[in-house]
Amino acid sequence: MNENEKDMWDASRDPRWTSLILDSIGDGVFTVDREGKITSFNRAAEEITGFSREEAIGQYCHEIFRANICFEDCPLRRTAQTKERIVNLEVTILSKDNREIPISISTAQIVDEQGQVIGAVETFRDLSLIRQLQEEVSGRYRFEDIVSRSKAFSRIFQVLPDIAQSDSTVLLCGESGTGKELFASAIHNLSKRCKGPFVKVNCGALPETLLESELFGYKRGAFTGAVVDKPGRFKIAEGGTLFLDEVGDLSLGTQVKLLRVLERKEYEPLGGIKTERADVRIVAATNLDLEELVARKRFREDLYYRLNVVRIDIPPLRERPEDIPLLIEHFLHRLNRKMGKQVRRLSDKALQILLDYTYPGNVRELQNILEHAMILCKGVEIQPRHLPAYLTRRTPLTSPPPSQTLAGAEILREKEKEAILSVLQRSSFRLSEAAKDLGIHRSTLWRKMKRLGIEKPRSVAKSQ
Repeated sequence: MNENEKDMWDASRDPRWTSLILDSIGDGVFTVDREGKITSFNRAAEEITGFSREEAIGQYCHEIFRANICFEDCPLRRTAQTKERIVNLEVTILSKDNREIPISISTAQIVDEQGQVIGAVETFRDLSLIRQLQEEVSGRYRFEDIVSRSKAFSRIFQVLPDIAQSDSTVLLCGESGTGKELFASAIHNLSKRCKGPFVKVNCGALPETLLESELFGYKRGAFTGAVVDKPGRFKIAEGGTLFLDEVGDLSLGTQVKLLRVLERKEYEPLGGIKTERADVRIVAATNLDLEELVARKRFREDLYYRLNVVRIDIPPLRERPEDIPLLIEHFLHRLNRKMGKQVRRLSDKALQILLDYTYPGNVRELQNILEHAMILCKGVEIQPRHLPAYLTRRTPLTSPPPSQTLAGAEILREKEKEAILSVLQRSSFRLSEAAKDLGIHRSTLWRKMKRLGIEKPRSVAKSQ
């Protein structure tokens, strides 16, 4: 080594020279000692976090970055203890002014000339612009709170604003958990009635007599216990939208009264003698085949046609698997905010399990699965062990059908039956518990069991 090279080598080891180099880098860089206290902090780190070098040096790194990952699975601590290098891990930190900033971090050990660990170094990059671009792209697949990139949903998105502006009665058809309430809410928000109330009624959750009073209200003295007048949902929804969920469960008697409202825009509260006007738009939803119910005389044909002015058929999640990754990202973002976590992704194996599943509970079940996983997940990545146990025992949708002679609809029926049976067995056929796991209503589960021919084992029925 000549004299010039020696001078350059000596200069490169000067801390001031090192500081100049680090300050010229666009990525944030800081180092910590073995106790986790910050020992250096470059200019980009100051710009990204909002903390000055003087404020950061001497502080524990979690006091500057303030991210949940610092306490649950600190990358620097892991690197210092195990020599594991972290590369491009995406996390979110809080800046000095409490703004959430997405960053990508990489870590490495710092060792002295004797090979002893004396600390660790972390480099990090601001991902705010990248996230903004991702959100803009994601926005192309979002309509109100509905997330989808499927062709079927794209066609619905195109006509939904026109449907909303029409003020016509809308019938939403689809399995439980497909998002019918989200569509009803979107129709209301895009309509001329958006400043009015949006009132929801689950027609399958209330007995006939109670449902009638809930819809139309009652007058004092109409029955024992009616000591004051009570407005019904039609009155409460005046000037807005009334969403009738599970309308296929209405009794024939209540159907007659609902038909009168649709035809004449009027009704009478229980015990009332004065007819009241109803300035309300009706959006109805069902997971039943109303045409089949009409044929079986369980649903009035005239009411069906009054409800079926504009019909939207919402496909189940198993028919639009391309939406699963998009929905996972959507729910992870929402659940992170709700639960104060920093879960960023699923492992390849966990993702494959979710892609292979048939989802009898549709989008609602997927959301429940992810919430379950995030409760158990302590780091930033969901693993198969964090998923509900019944998923790892599921036969994938992509596996060969049990019989090559089965039609496509029969295959789906068998898969749905298999999935529901698995959940029922896990809950010892306790319907309320099984319905909760599936993300559907108990009455919906009971109807599915009837349709699929699933019965409680006699031994279970006796013990319960």
